[in-house]
Amino acid sequence: MRPLLRRLLPSLCSAAARALLGRRAVPMALRPAEAAAESAGVGGDARSAAPERDGLENIQQKKIFKENNEKTQQSEEPCAADSIDSLMAEMPFVDTDIEDECAMHATSELSIKKKRKRTIGREIEEGIERKKKKNKQYQPNYFISLPITNPKITGSIQAVQDAIIQKDQRLSKAMVRPGSLHVTMLVMHLSSEEEISIAAGALSDSKVFVNDLLKGKRVDLSFQGIDHFRNQVGFVNLAENDHTTLLKEIAETMKKIFQEKGIMAGEERAFKPHLTFMKLTKSTELRKQVKKIDSSLYDDFKNHYFGDEILHRFDLCSMFKKKQPNGYYYCESSIVFGEKQAAEPDDAELVSLSKRLVENAVLKAVQQYLEETQNKSRQTDGSPAKTEEAASSNKNESDNDNSKKEP
Repeated sequence: MRPLLRRLLPSLCSAAARALLGRRAVPMALRPAEAAAESAGVGGDARSAAPERDGLENIQQKKIFKENNEKTQQSEEPCAADSIDSLMAEMPFVDTDIEDECAMHATSELSIKKKRKRTIGREIEEGIERKKKKNKQYQPNYFISLPITNPKITGSIQAVQDAIIQKDQRLSKAMVRPGSLHVTMLVMHLSSEEEISIAAGALSDSKVFVNDLLKGKRVDLSFQGIDHFRNQVGFVNLAENDHTTLLKEIAETMKKIFQEKGIMAGEERAFKPHLTFMKLTKSTELRKQVKKIDSSLYDDFKNHYFGDEILHRFDLCSMFKKKQPNGYYYCESSIVFGEKQAAEPDDAELVSLSKRLVENAVLKAVQQYLEETQNKSRQTDGSPAKTEEAASSNKNESDNDNSKKEP
């Protein structure tokens, strides 16, 4: 900054000095010849001697003017220098060099950019953390399940799983147990026992609406063909028909009922009913080894018919609580509706029926044993039963005697 001012200020100071000198009173020696002649005297004699005197005075005036001009220039140079120094001293940031100032400005801008970049990066990281926390907070942990209980379906899926494992043993960890097979109708996040209770009430309320949609009809869900989600999940398709369309309507109705109860239920994507039998997410170790499931492993079953499941029950199940002994999920609440084929009872019904049959058989056996024991004790102890027999025999004898005395 100082070199620039040193280049500009000399011309400015010179102009200022000249302006100041122009305002000073002009000395008598520098006045024009006419003014000197008038001050010298008045009259004809003076006028007659004027030409000679004027020439001499003009020479003297020019000499004096020249000397004064040289003195003025000599005095201007130090004045200009002094003026520059004084002006420089009075200016702010006089000791700051323009290059340093530019460097400082560039450094300041760079630091601001870095700070802004760090701030943006920190905001992005914080946003990602908030999103992760939110996703974890609202991660589904409960779902509405349509259990698969038809032995034909479970047996066919077991055959597919065995065929795949024979080709790739590693995928044994990805298989869903037969007892866990189900169709997911709705997923939700329940963070407390109170919300679980509310969800159970919503499931109970949905029974009325489901019955209204069914109108007494039996819904047969037909499972046929195999498909996948991004080669990460293998599932059996539901054949597209009127019954599948009705199942989708039921799912939408239940979703609205749960949301009206304040339960975070449902997904943004459209409901696609499917029966999952294999998924890589079942094992973290497996996902490191197998990135994708090769669809050629189940080519032989891509159009296979697995069987029909009658719509009979919906369960509110936990994803993370300990499963039941048969492999099915922990169930908080259930609703049952419609009809179910007697030839296809589920495990719970079989166990209950067996218990009833055994209890009835045991009761009958105990009753029969008690009756026989009582009869034997009466015969050996002369109990009232023996007295009655004797009385009846005496009566028979008297009747025989009387008959003999008749004519």
